Amino acid sequence: MRTERLGLLALLVVTLVWGTTFPAMKLLSALLDALQIIWLRFAIALLVLAPLWRGMRRSELRWGLLLGGLLFLAFWLQVEGLGRTTSNRNAFVTGLNVLVVPLLAMLALGRRYGWRLWAACAMACAGMVLMFHEDEPWNLGDSLTLASTVFYALYILALEESTRRNLLQPLRPTRMAAVQASVMLAAASALLLVRGGAWPWQRLPQLDAAAWIALVYLGLLASVVVVTLQAWGQQRVDAMRSAIVFGLEPVFAALTAWVLLGERLGLAGLAGAALIVGALVFSQLQPPPRVQMSA
Repeated sequence: MRTERLGLLALLVVTLVWGTTFPAMKLLSALLDALQIIWLRFAIALLVLAPLWRGMRRSELRWGLLLGGLLFLAFWLQVEGLGRTTSNRNAFVTGLNVLVVPLLAMLALGRRYGWRLWAACAMACAGMVLMFHEDEPWNLGDSLTLASTVFYALYILALEESTRRNLLQPLRPTRMAAVQASVMLAAASALLLVRGGAWPWQRLPQLDAAAWIALVYLGLLASVVVVTLQAWGQQRVDAMRSAIVFGLEPVFAALTAWVLLGERLGLAGLAGAALIVGALVFSQLQPPPRVQMSA
């Protein structure tokens, strides 16, 4: 139980950092496009993680390549979707991971979950509707974001599966982070090469001090620390509960926007945030033990 709680704490830190990346991404998006941001972010991450390739085990390489590919598709599609829809809709559709993860687990892996976790999922989804509901019709950006959500749900399930299949010799999260950063950088480089135009390093002289701080924050804390912590945390927390924890991302994003950007949540938004937090707490409640009556 203590190990699981430490894993939950690690995933909470991951989600908190995700929420605080919103101002950094918004600042950089005025100067760089999505692929350039991804390239620079993971180039910085790889400067730190590259030495960890030494002594890499084959299982870590294999799983890291798979996870890196899924992570790149999820990240790229989410950023592309954000450019075609509102940030609120993007956050809401991304938050649907809390429902997509168990549905994929049931369809692909034959998993079964108790009513408590399904109730927590319903609470989290209702909370996101209250926080981000808009009456605009579905658009291409929403579809790209939904595709991103599916790939990230696959990423969460693959992380859980990598732990289950390597119980005798657990995968090292730092090595996994190094492989994933390499895949992210290689994939972004390939797409930039196909697209043509300016390479990311050619834009560096245009960045001011605030942009550099944002870029280093994304590259070090949001890529090195977070990817490592997520792999470590998900070795201790199952995919369903992980998805509920990740449902807190829009809550942290809203709090960050309130503190740094002066944005406000109305009563419906505050009620939605409370429902998402309540879903996390409810998902961790253990049913009372059954008392056996003696004859």
